[in-house]
Amino acid sequence: MMGEFLLVCACGGLGAVARFVLNTSIQRWWNRVFPLSTLVINITAAFFAGIAASAYFYQTVGYFTYLLFVAGFLGGFSTFSTAINEMVSLAKSNRIVMALGYFAATVIIPFLMIVLGWWIGAMGR
Repeated sequence: MMGEFLLVCACGGLGAVARFVLNTSIQRWWNRVFPLSTLVINITAAFFAGIAASAYFYQTVGYFTYLLFVAGFLGGFSTFSTAINEMVSLAKSNRIVMALGYFAATVIIPFLMIVLGWWIGAMGR
């Protein structure tokens, strides 16, 4: 049990490092008010979570692998709390339409990515 805990923690740390690298890279390229980096990160995480869920459902991967990847890596990689904070910051700076658009994109697009990931993971079954 302690080994599982430590491995999930290690995978979460790797996910956080990956998020930091991707976030920094996108922010250097995208120098605008709209928080694109967090949106890209959460969309990517949702897509891979959909693939992982499909792989686990169809028994392509075991529970432990699924746990390490989804709860560990993707848990450290994705960042819903940052997205909410960015929405609030946009609203406080009177960018209400942008905040509402970001809210919609943050909820709808990752949902669609989970569906797409599941569909891709289930192809050929």
